[in-house]
Parts: sequence; structure tokens; C-alpha cells
Amino acid sequence: MAPSRNGMLLNPHFHKDWQKRVRTWFNQPARKIRRRKARQVKARLIAPRPVGGPLRPQVRCPTIRYHTKVRAGRGFTLEELKAAGIHKKTARTIGIAVDSRRRNRSTESLRANVQRLKEYRSKLILFPRKASAPKKGDSTEEELKMATQLTGPVMPIKTVYKKEKARVISEDEKNFKAFASLRMARANARLFGIRAKRAKDAADQDVEKKK
Repeated sequence: MAPSRNGMLLNPHFHKDWQKRVRTWFNQPARKIRRRKARQVKARLIAPRPVGGPLRPQVRCPTIRYHTKVRAGRGFTLEELKAAGIHKKTARTIGIAVDSRRRNRSTESLRANVQRLKEYRSKLILFPRKASAPKKGDSTEEELKMATQLTGPVMPIKTVYKKEKARVISEDEKNFKAFASLRMARANARLFGIRAKRAKDAADQDVEKKK
């Protein structure tokens, strides 16, 4: 911007060698290759365990905005493990994530995660610590030969959408006033205590009159 009127001459600082201080990302393609190789090395080291980590529970997102969505959680609760018949210390050794802080607030989520654990346990191929001396609960030799390393998340959570079929709108649905119903429900909730007190006072007065 040009100077206006009889002001002081500007002293612009244009010799700061900014080219030396610019952050460049020329190493991005090489970093991508390095990360991929590190993943491959890790997969070889933990084989035949799944690459995607332990089994995660099915949980609902918090807040009213997102609680209709289902996602993978941190770990199974102690109540879920107990219902599935798995000890909390054994669970971590067979690839099941445990979260001792989470609580079951609904029967539906408890039932869904217990079913998930049972399904995982039925599909699990458990290698013996000593091949020469397998213990109770370890998989057979035929099952061990069938074992392959799983890539991606273990038992991924799929959201199922039920599409409603087109139908004729009924007369009750046409006459339904959503806004008025909500206002009435709010009013009933707000006045519940006052109405209960009035009803109690009226009942007490009737008892006194009868006396």
C-alpha cells in the first residue's frame, strides 16, 4: 500500500532469508515406504496373530447427536467377560481387549457383546505354548494347519440399515400434529409436580370434610 500525505517513509523488512526457514515435505514418499515396511515387519513378528490388534467391543457413540451410530470401543467390560465365561486375565492372552472402567448401562449392549465374544471364541485357533505338550483348550493339529494371519480389524462392526417399504399414509398420521404434541409433552412434564401437589391437597381436604 502506497504512503499517503506527508507521513514517515516506510521501512519494509524484505531481507530475512525466508527460504532457509521454509518447512519442506520432500521426504513424504520415502516416509510412506518406511511405514509400509515397518508394518510388514511387525506383521511377520506377531504372526500368526491378527495384524489389526485385539478384538474390540461394539459400543454406541456418546451424546444425542451420535448415539444412533455403532462403532468399535476400547475393550470389553468385566461383566461381559464373566457372562461369556472368559477370565479377565486369560482374555488379554487370547487377543481380547479388556476395559475395566467401562460399565454396561443396557441389557442390549451386554447381550450383543457377550454374543460377539462367544462367536470369536468359537472361531479362535489357539496355538499351544509347547507343540510337544498341548493343554486343554488348545486347537488340534488339523486346525493349526488351517490357520492364516488375519489382516484388517478382527470381526469388523457392520452397520445394518433396514430400508422401510413404501406404504400409504394413514389418516391418523395425516392428522398428527408433531409441534403441538411436543409442546403438550413439555407442558405436562413441567406441570407434573404442581398437579400432583394440587391433587394431594384436594384429597386431604376431602378427608377433612368427611371427618
